[in-house]
Amino acid sequence: MDFECLLTKKLTFRYQSSMAAMCCRLNWSMQHMRSILLATFVRVKTTGTVLLINRKRTEDALMTNRTILITGANRGIGLELTEQFAQDGWQVLACCRNPADAGQLRALTERDLAIEIHALDVTNYEQMATLADRLGNRPIDILLNNAGIYGSKGVGFGEVDAEEWRKVLEVNTIAPLMLVQTFIEQVAASQQKLVAVISSKVGSIADNSSGGSYVYRSSKTAVNQVVKSLSIDLADRDITVISLHPGWVKTDMGGSNAEISTDASVSGLKSILLSAGLAQSGQFIEFNGSSIPW
Repeated sequence: MDFECLLTKKLTFRYQSSMAAMCCRLNWSMQHMRSILLATFVRVKTTGTVLLINRKRTEDALMTNRTILITGANRGIGLELTEQFAQDGWQVLACCRNPADAGQLRALTERDLAIEIHALDVTNYEQMATLADRLGNRPIDILLNNAGIYGSKGVGFGEVDAEEWRKVLEVNTIAPLMLVQTFIEQVAASQQKLVAVISSKVGSIADNSSGGSYVYRSSKTAVNQVVKSLSIDLADRDITVISLHPGWVKTDMGGSNAEISTDASVSGLKSILLSAGLAQSGQFIEFNGSSIPW
């Protein structure tokens, strides 16, 4: 083989090797960039669930072993609770009926916060069980039932609709108990072991001096009894169960004439949730820390 032919082959080999290496590096760079993007934000669609995750923040929060599950997280008190706990570094499992319509909640996932959004209608117990299975053995430090409905307002004696009453009782009274039964193992496996229900002072029999509000009032009185029984039944597992009054809050339910903002209410509620232990189990507590008679 002459010198010119040999030189040509060597140069061709080096050129091909160089191009291959360049393509390899380019391909790795593209894959690496894609991995970074996927590692930052993930969107998962599964049956009955739309899940938005900031994966990095989720992993950081999981390392702290602090997780709270909040129902009715798409607006009002639930939305503010989600934001405040996430800002404090908690992993928040934010549940609502229609994540696709929860614009404000979805916007929180675009920030550097560890929030997962899960589709959950609290009266759909099959969907509730599916979510519990999906979460597996992940501990839930605080199980917070915030979802609730009022029913028709301004309905007095002689005007109560029995079917509507049943719907309100389903959401406000039955669903909170079903939620605890469904997620009890995740709560028991956690460090804080706290179950909390957003109730209302109008559910206090001792405080009822105005009458009326049969539907909403009775649903909150009943759920307070659920809380009291749970505090007794779960005591041997060191699980704390409390009922909370958020105050008269300026939300869609509370109206514009309410006394306090969601920020003020949630700041007080969060302080109670972070400090409550077995000594407070079975109590009915106002957002400012004062005790409410049953």
